[in-house]
Amino acid sequence: MRGFRPRHESEPLPVWVSAGAVLGTFALLALAERRRPLRLGRHEPKPRREVRNLAVAALAAAAVLVAESPATSRLTALVHRRRVGLVPALNLRPPLDTILACLLLDYTLYLWHVLVHRVPLLWRFHRVHHADLDMDASTGVRFHFGEMVISVLWRAAQILLIGVSKRALSVWNMLLLVEVMFHHSNLRLPRALERWLGKVVVTPRMHGIHHSVVPEEMSSNWSSGLTVWDWLHGTLRADVPQERLTIGVDDLRRPAQVTLANLVAMPFVPQRSLRAGEPMETALRPPADLPGAQH
Repeated sequence: MRGFRPRHESEPLPVWVSAGAVLGTFALLALAERRRPLRLGRHEPKPRREVRNLAVAALAAAAVLVAESPATSRLTALVHRRRVGLVPALNLRPPLDTILACLLLDYTLYLWHVLVHRVPLLWRFHRVHHADLDMDASTGVRFHFGEMVISVLWRAAQILLIGVSKRALSVWNMLLLVEVMFHHSNLRLPRALERWLGKVVVTPRMHGIHHSVVPEEMSSNWSSGLTVWDWLHGTLRADVPQERLTIGVDDLRRPAQVTLANLVAMPFVPQRSLRAGEPMETALRPPADLPGAQH
């Protein structure tokens, strides 16, 4: 029967699975960063930064629970009942439907990432994430609660247009959080391993370039999961040595500017606009020859 789907496909992953994966990854990365740091030198003591970043993350998590979770729960239920969106229309068997939904979620997140840099209102909130003077796994969860609230509209569009089930959304959220913490980490991997990983997923060296204060470097490596999206759009860069990077935002270079209170208030006070290279349509334009990148 075409409209039938087994009940387990409409259920998200158990909370203990998702929470265990995310918390376990954060703990492992925090330990590994101390043993094999990628970027040496710190602008602030690591414990103070991590506490601040986790406080910002806690506010964002509260916003997700209040604003996003109820909306996505209703919309994924609608997708399950009404067969809304592209993936249900294809009538794929599990787990192909979940895999395709996750791929499309990952690509549309690439587009959203470009938007939060290019649209001044969205950048007001997203620059809180980029204003970290150093970069580690805790940076990966440091997003302003306002950005989480605004992104609900984009997430709703993703769910309805793609046709995302509760199971697919929970799988993607778990994988995304794990990968985001990984590529924000200050973990030095063996170069051969990182070159191999970089052909598939975003790595710490690659995403470090995106967090550079240099506009042309920040306007690259937009992918949050798979690197294929940057490759297809010609926005992949791996040619900037880590020792040449200055992490952060060019007009927020002092620890006193990025206190917890200042980060919370940052989107609501006057600030400079992003001066980040080419306009959005250029960043999204596929190159003619689809060149690869050297890692």
